[in-house]
Amino acid sequence: MAAEKKKQTNVKKFTSYVITIACLAVFVYAAHGLIDVLLDYYQNRKVINDVQDIYYQEADSHSNSYSEEKGIRSGFDELIKFNKHVVGWITIEDTQIDYPILQTDNNTDFMYHNFYGEESRAGSIFMDYRNDITMKDNNIIVYGHRMKDGSMFQHLTKFLDEDFFETHRTFTIDTLYDSYEAEIFAVYPTMVNFNYIQTDFSNEKEFENLIEEIQNKSKFKTDVDISSEDQMITLSTCDYTLDPEDGRLVVHAKLTKKEAYGAR
Repeated sequence: MAAEKKKQTNVKKFTSYVITIACLAVFVYAAHGLIDVLLDYYQNRKVINDVQDIYYQEADSHSNSYSEEKGIRSGFDELIKFNKHVVGWITIEDTQIDYPILQTDNNTDFMYHNFYGEESRAGSIFMDYRNDITMKDNNIIVYGHRMKDGSMFQHLTKFLDEDFFETHRTFTIDTLYDSYEAEIFAVYPTMVNFNYIQTDFSNEKEFENLIEEIQNKSKFKTDVDISSEDQMITLSTCDYTLDPEDGRLVVHAKLTKKEAYGAR
């Protein structure tokens, strides 16, 4: 009887030992994953700060000027030395959105690569490959991930708050050659089956129909006058409330070119 009881005790100890080891293994695995994510966030912040320093220091030292060699605005000529795919810069007040815009011949290169081409969960802010850097298209699309640390396009969610929406109706888009004011007229969550990223329109009416549908979808109504003669910029990121895979949060704004910053 004593031997049997001892055997049962040993079995319980062994089971407890196995469970403890298994729990530790799960903890270590989860901790490793968390550390990996935090390191990625840290590296992303470091890259962003580095790029911002390069851009603003160069722009401040050559205010309102263009590179004589390349014919591009100050700030960008220095960034291009590090990444030839730079086409612009986006800044939205009272958000973390203050980033370079990149563009290649596809929409995947910078989805999971940072400004220096290194692998990154955060990726980069990038323009749709179908768009023209000279902003000649009716609908210019800019994409960015929605990172949990507030970086990239996470702060587009702020526009879902009516007070923030009403007090932050404009933001700035700079390209290699010109500067634009963007006046926000719509914000809404949607699904990828709504073709808000359409860039090619067969006629003016088709573009007007898209604008009307966008305005109807918008969470808030505005008095922004936008027609087929105008251009709009579309900011797109993920939205997890509708669907974790196919949900999208979209902000649309009317583009107005600012006065030129000197001769090119």
